[in-house]
Amino acid sequence: MSKKIAVILSGCGVFDGSEINEAVFSLLAITENGGTYQCFAPDVEQHHVLNHITGDEMPEKRNVLVESARIARGNVQALNTYDPKNFDGLVIPGGFGAAKNLTKWAFSGPEGEINADVKKAIVETVHSKKPVVGLCMGPTVIAKALEGSGIASHLTVGSTSEASPYDIAAISGGMEKTGAVAEMKTINEILVDKTNKIITAPCYMMEADIAQIRRNVKQAVDAMFDF
Repeated sequence: MSKKIAVILSGCGVFDGSEINEAVFSLLAITENGGTYQCFAPDVEQHHVLNHITGDEMPEKRNVLVESARIARGNVQALNTYDPKNFDGLVIPGGFGAAKNLTKWAFSGPEGEINADVKKAIVETVHSKKPVVGLCMGPTVIAKALEGSGIASHLTVGSTSEASPYDIAAISGGMEKTGAVAEMKTINEILVDKTNKIITAPCYMMEADIAQIRRNVKQAVDAMFDF
């Protein structure tokens, strides 16, 4: 029987929403594994809207669910309707939206709040013993969701041994403050937490080209289908 995978999006565009390449590659890899997918997103206002050319904040407001529909070709549902009983796994692509709209990690680190529907979706999926994939900044969302749960998840956002545009050591330390165990993995690697069925991959947290991102996403999604 074909596996059905839920994908949580956080908008559309790397700087204020989902990282589009990671999101699309996730959908492609799910299909390549013979699975089907359903996209979800919180029905909330984005933290802000950025001009992706200049990086400047724009004087407008957008909705995370509506923006996520751009990636999902309109087929997206409000996250508060998600029920892990109807799915075989959950994928969380990265992008700054994960740290601005799903959580407030971008502003307050591990002390930042997490959207209640996001937390519920992740916790219930893990408790259902179904695999969860976190890409790029997605692992920080998983770490925050499982904070205080007693589940010591093993997660990665990348490696300090290779080039990264971000402070991998600081982000890893932040995840450990939530109770997670942070491990170092390069763009060519993924981390599989077999005990908790959580798969994480660095993706654009590391300096990488689009072909490397595609391979890293596929590695993670392929591993999900191995459970």
